Amino acid sequence: MTKIAFIGLGNMGSGMCANLVGAGHEVTAFDLSPDAVKQAEAKGAQSAASLSEAISGAEIVVTMLPAGKHVLEVYFGAEGVTAHAPSTAALIDCSTISVDEAREAADKAKAAGFLMVDAPVSGGTAAADAGTLTFMVGGPDAAFEAAKPFLEIMGKNVFHAGPAGNGQVAKIANNMLLGISMVGTCEAFNLAEKLGLDAQTFFNIASTASGQCWSMTSYCPAPGPVPAAPSNRDYQPGFAVAMMLKDLKLALGAAETAGANVEFGKLAETTYANLSADGFDGLDFSGVMKRVRGEI
Repeated sequence: MTKIAFIGLGNMGSGMCANLVGAGHEVTAFDLSPDAVKQAEAKGAQSAASLSEAISGAEIVVTMLPAGKHVLEVYFGAEGVTAHAPSTAALIDCSTISVDEAREAADKAKAAGFLMVDAPVSGGTAAADAGTLTFMVGGPDAAFEAAKPFLEIMGKNVFHAGPAGNGQVAKIANNMLLGISMVGTCEAFNLAEKLGLDAQTFFNIASTASGQCWSMTSYCPAPGPVPAAPSNRDYQPGFAVAMMLKDLKLALGAAETAGANVEFGKLAETTYANLSADGFDGLDFSGVMKRVRGEI
């Protein structure tokens, strides 16, 4: 049994925390939302009234936070991890933040004597609950090896992408591709239907042909073909428009820094930015289908 502090109990973090508890570890949970902490406690975690209480004596610290500024404050603020956790603790940040922020955090952790990885995830809330996430991990070999057994509890695929920040590189590149492919998949289904080919028949053909992609076969934006997809529950997330837009903005910012050409990434960002501006932040990202069809 390992003593784990889990910080950040949102839609993703709650399921991840529960899986660590289910594996028999002693998990102390903290979130700014008292309700989220109570829910974690109901699933077997110990509750903490403060960040410093949660991380006291922790051997592993796992964070799942909204943005880079939160990550830097939680780890390096006056009440943060490096000020209160033993220096032998391994630090696992599963948040999606910028590459530069991840590398800044890694440098600060190293200077403070801690092993740290950036380990953003792919798979959504269902995979978080089921323990089948994909982790893309950046950090030194020793940090990766320390984190790996715990990542394997929360996920089914754990990839070491290289040095610090490379986990975030993999995540934002992957999610830019996801955003682009989802828009294209929606347009393809809409075109097929406009020309008289029903969604199920098109799915049966395209899912085994060269147009096949995850956005189609696992998360089909047209209602019907994939029963578990958000399209069959009026596009309730899932993975919300606001989260896709956040990841696309991170990708475009990194692309500008690197001098990478991402024209289709820009088009996808514009699509989701328009949905956000029109009040659809809470719609599942596959709900772009409703925009393509002219329903919103």
